[in-house]
Amino acid sequence: MSELIERVPKQIFLAGQWRDAADGSRFAVQDPGNEQQLCEVADAQDADAREAVEAAVAAQEEWGATPPRERGEILRRAWQLMTDRADDIARLMTLEMGKSVEESKAEVTYAAEFFRWFSEEAVRIDGRYGRNPAGTGRMLVTKRPVGPCILITPWNFPLAMGTRKLGPAIAAGCTMIVKPAQLTPLSMLNLAALLQEAGLPDGVLSVLPSTSASRVVSPALEDPRIRKMSFTGSTEVGRKLVEQCAPNLQRMSMELGGNAPFLVFEDAPLDDAVAGAITAKMRNNGESCVAANRFHVHSSIADEFVRRLTERMSALKVGHGTEDGVKVGPLISADQRDKVSELVEDATSRGARATTGGKALDGKGFFYAPTVLTDVPPDARILREEVFGPVAPVTTFDTEDEALRLADDTEFGLVAYLFTRDLDRALRVGERVSTGMVGINTGLVSNAAAPFGGVKQSGFGREGGDEGIEEYLDVKYLALALKE
Repeated sequence: MSELIERVPKQIFLAGQWRDAADGSRFAVQDPGNEQQLCEVADAQDADAREAVEAAVAAQEEWGATPPRERGEILRRAWQLMTDRADDIARLMTLEMGKSVEESKAEVTYAAEFFRWFSEEAVRIDGRYGRNPAGTGRMLVTKRPVGPCILITPWNFPLAMGTRKLGPAIAAGCTMIVKPAQLTPLSMLNLAALLQEAGLPDGVLSVLPSTSASRVVSPALEDPRIRKMSFTGSTEVGRKLVEQCAPNLQRMSMELGGNAPFLVFEDAPLDDAVAGAITAKMRNNGESCVAANRFHVHSSIADEFVRRLTERMSALKVGHGTEDGVKVGPLISADQRDKVSELVEDATSRGARATTGGKALDGKGFFYAPTVLTDVPPDARILREEVFGPVAPVTTFDTEDEALRLADDTEFGLVAYLFTRDLDRALRVGERVSTGMVGINTGLVSNAAAPFGGVKQSGFGREGGDEGIEEYLDVKYLALALKE
């Protein structure tokens, strides 16, 4: 493992160069599975952020004029490099984030796919040409890069949340500054080295790990030459970033918090519903914005659903992500483990009952037992707050309208899941529920070819799909006078 960590750059990446932070400071990166220090990386300062802005601005014109095919080929080469090195990239991610190597490999595949998808989209940026309604001229509509961007990525998917932003930005011809999460900077630093190897020109990308997000982000957003900000993280932080973007009216993509309902109707195939529940709940140890957070099950099948879900959850092997057979790794930090404990304790103090788990595990590492809660009362905090851990609280409903009311009883609107054999019901509920995405008889919605994003307090803008690249393009209209 030490050799793998040693190969990863640990400086900031600025204008094509690896260098120390402006004041030489560094910070530690920890393995959440055993609480040991993995290494130290450079701690970027505000002076580094300002220099990164200058580099992004200086490179923008030439990069934006680069032929789309060339930009696409860089992404294609990066996809190939990620695919070839998937095992090492996955183990690195497991060491700094905690998820099992199996989960990390799945993320590498998912993350790489954004580079392949947007390598193909780079050559499909188009506009339109037409006659104006009065017949006195022509209308030419084109698209161009929005300009230098700052991209802020979270710790839970340290690679995929990066490629989901970098892919369309590179394809569109935008220069970029990335602020990776303090807890998981190594995956992004490794990705920067890979993109450099794939031929990304100097200055197009800077990566600034830092113990202070504001120290890096604020100088960038204060500069009107930065034209776009993309953020994945909490709604609370998202609101503050919206305020920071207001003075310079920078464009924003905001993928914020979730509180996903998982609806199981009386006609649902129970084996499929339980399998989907495990996928939707336990992917990434439950530390996912699209994790199922509230399980609403028809009262006629609730007992059997809980029995089967409890059996499946209790059988999941918990341990360090590098161990064979492990399905559930540690949570990212002691604070996150404490928050999960607090939400479970609140629910049980109000009458909820744990059919399995319900407690943090002893020993080194930030582990919490896979947990199923039944008899969860409507006033329990866990039904209102994003748990971000391996806990499945179950409540019941009797009618479709009641299921929809429970599903929408939240300020968030990222994703919902529903299981039913009735196609009419699936479409009816899927269209009515107030979320940006819906999984119908599946616990997995993420796909590079699909638009990812939410409504209400879950943010705005979309990543992935045909829509993803539009977030990095401005529309320009040219009015052409024409003599008939």
